[in-house]
Amino acid sequence: MATLGELERAVMDVLWNDPTPRTASQLRSALGDRELAATTVHTVLSRLETKGFVRREGEGRGKRYIAASTREEHVAALMHEVLDQAPDREAVLARFVGGSRDDAGLRTLLQRVLGKRPDDRT
Repeated sequence: MATLGELERAVMDVLWNDPTPRTASQLRSALGDRELAATTVHTVLSRLETKGFVRREGEGRGKRYIAASTREEHVAALMHEVLDQAPDREAVLARFVGGSRDDAGLRTLLQRVLGKRPDDRT
């Protein structure tokens, strides 16, 4: 999976925080504290599109960009990629779950995914 550089992540954060399609100019304004050149924003958007992180809607000056997936989908894909590299997935998952600060939340989520109610203890 393609990784994100610092500026790419900043652009994606804007798109993930508000899924409204935005022009390059709107994205540049949203990143105003960075004082970016318009060409820089266009280059970053082009790279993100090539990597599959954004989709472009429209043509010419009316082009708008939108995230191709949610932040949660992206993070889940990264987690799957890391797990796929582990020689012992079960050991990695056990270590992850065992070190979690949210045991109850993980338990509830797992039960929901498996189709059980949280109060079922079977």
